[in-house]
Amino acid sequence: MAGKCKEMSTIKQVIRLHMDGMKNREIARVLGIYKGTVNKYVSKAEADTMSMEELLSLDDPVLERRMNSGKLAAPDRRFDELSRRLDHIVSELSRPKSHLTLYQLWKEYSLEVSDHYGYTQFCFHVGQHRKASSLSFVMSESREGGRELYVDFAGDTMSYVDVSSGEVVPMQVFVATLPASDYGFAMAVRSQRVEDFLFALESCLRHIGGVPRIIVTDNLKAAVTKSDRYQPEISRVMEDFCNHHGCSTVPCRAYKPKDKSLVENMVKLVYRHVFAPLRNTALYSEDELNNAIEEKMSAFNAKRMAQIPCTREERFLATDKPRLGALNPQPFEIRSYTTLKVADNSHFYLGRDRHYYSVPYRLIGQCVKVEYTRTLVAAYHEGEKVALHKRDMRPGRYSTKAEHMPSYYNDYARRSPQRYIDRAAAVSQPLADVVAEIFRRNPNIPPETFYKSCDGLLHLAKTTDRGIMDKACAVALQENACTYKFINNLVRSGCRGVERECPDLFRGNDHANLRDSAYYRKALAEDSATAPPLTQTTTSAPTNTN
Repeated sequence: MAGKCKEMSTIKQVIRLHMDGMKNREIARVLGIYKGTVNKYVSKAEADTMSMEELLSLDDPVLERRMNSGKLAAPDRRFDELSRRLDHIVSELSRPKSHLTLYQLWKEYSLEVSDHYGYTQFCFHVGQHRKASSLSFVMSESREGGRELYVDFAGDTMSYVDVSSGEVVPMQVFVATLPASDYGFAMAVRSQRVEDFLFALESCLRHIGGVPRIIVTDNLKAAVTKSDRYQPEISRVMEDFCNHHGCSTVPCRAYKPKDKSLVENMVKLVYRHVFAPLRNTALYSEDELNNAIEEKMSAFNAKRMAQIPCTREERFLATDKPRLGALNPQPFEIRSYTTLKVADNSHFYLGRDRHYYSVPYRLIGQCVKVEYTRTLVAAYHEGEKVALHKRDMRPGRYSTKAEHMPSYYNDYARRSPQRYIDRAAAVSQPLADVVAEIFRRNPNIPPETFYKSCDGLLHLAKTTDRGIMDKACAVALQENACTYKFINNLVRSGCRGVERECPDLFRGNDHANLRDSAYYRKALAEDSATAPPLTQTTTSAPTNTN
């Protein structure tokens, strides 16, 4: 085993005493070191191109480099031969679906080169070459308070037990950190989908009480539509979230964990300070799980750091909190967008809810841009908002506003027995009595059954003389025959014979010229008595005399 190098302060004492003329053996005795060590360093000092005075003026690390530079390695033809092949070997190992191993490449190398390395030394040199090729520079930078928020999901999950079913429900753990103070936040959500991710992100902003200027995310689908090294495509919903709270999002590069090393380190700390302490804790709801996580994270942020004489919470209040932007008091709602065509019934069909929503009837056959959140559905046409509905997720139903419909639709939609009676009363009282009687005498039958009959009577009243219509309605009421068919027949006949069949109904004031049915019966009897009797003439057939 090689001896440990002496401190350069001791070596400078050796050189200085040697310059004073002291013998090497005496120097070793005075300084308490081995005489062979004194001989070695005195020989190196004498052989150096610099004078001893110049050597004494050098800094200790520089002098150590000159005194302990070591010997030059002897040339090795085996290494020269292997070094020319290292790039090819590494590229072969990187080929997709090549299924190559180092042992296979060593066998090919040993067959081609007679004086070759053994397998162990071959693997060592290949490994050293791969390390040297993959060296990268990690830049450290000072972090401005309140500028960035790093977010990510932990790779492992937590869980709770559903009391009703006994099922173990896995939960994803959202992790965030403010790099200036290293303040951490963690929360359990159902999944990494857009709704859960943005809910956790907004909960984080509510927790820290402000908004950073930049949110640095991973390339998860909830935030990035298409990842790219230089210009990733941010999802529309993530842009809406940032616009709602007045910040920006900057995704890190794909497969580059060093871009978000701070949050990666925070995930590791969450494993230690949250996952590990709660590993044997029985939790029975999502709220219980998040309360336990919040308690552990509060204790973690309040713990004094090892290398900095303060806590993360103290640094957060001093560096991040004063520089955070104002938080929008209104909670963010995810907005979805689509373009739909208005049907002939003045409604568009939102397939996500399988529900119909109305727009003004002038837009029938045209396309509208639809924007919907968890609670509202809005329709736009040529930049103008034309409809706003409360979102209804009941399939097959209609959300209709009366002002969107034409006038005849409103009359149709608001049909009721009283509405028909009022419309008939506006024409005449006998007609109103007939309509009321139609609904009154059929209480156990749905009123919609008689709507068409009432429509027919109203139409008949428009096209018939007022006197005849009133007379027909009066007869229908007296005869208890209030039907469209009966009244229509009376109207078509002009109510002929009504006075004879219903004398009491149409009896007027008595006067000399009034003739009733008794008068006509008497006249008919008198005419029969004064008429001459009818004679019957018999005609005999001619007799054949032949």
